[in-house]
Amino acid sequence: MTVELRVDAVAGHAALHLRPWDDEDVASLIEAYRDPVLRRWTRLPVESVQDAQRWLEIQKDGWESGSRLSFAVLEGRRDTGGTRLVGNVVLKRTHSSGGSAEVGYWTAAHARGRGVAVRALEALTGWAFDAFAGEGLHRLELLHQVDNHASCRVAEKARYQFERVLPAVPPFPRDGHLHARHARA
Repeated sequence: MTVELRVDAVAGHAALHLRPWDDEDVASLIEAYRDPVLRRWTRLPVESVQDAQRWLEIQKDGWESGSRLSFAVLEGRRDTGGTRLVGNVVLKRTHSSGGSAEVGYWTAAHARGRGVAVRALEALTGWAFDAFAGEGLHRLELLHQVDNHASCRVAEKARYQFERVLPAVPPFPRDGHLHARHARA
């Protein structure tokens, strides 16, 4: 499955292009992971070319199995080659989950505060509900640690409603928030 999503430019913000990660993303991925804030909230370190290749292989395997559909989020115009990596969004599906799946995201340091995560998450959400409606997907969950206030704001702006606090479970050291969004009837 090859999927590419487009988010139009709005209110002074450049267009976004979402596409599956590829081997050309190694340098951009390493650069994004130099950010200590990003490293604080993610579990897999990316510090070297080998780390980046391993991370990209996980994303490729996820697409092949259908269990982890991860998109590089690029800003700018793809047709002119003037794009820059600004983030990641992912749909995590397990066959045992029935009608629900989980979403996740991160934003590169240089792109924070410009609505990138919200816009990319909205695009992923709409696509997921459309693409997997026939399989009964009707609920998307978003989880983050309670002290990740930026993720909480993204969830709320993307219309993921707070449902409850989840207790810490390794490898997550702190309690978390569960937010959810439901497909339109």
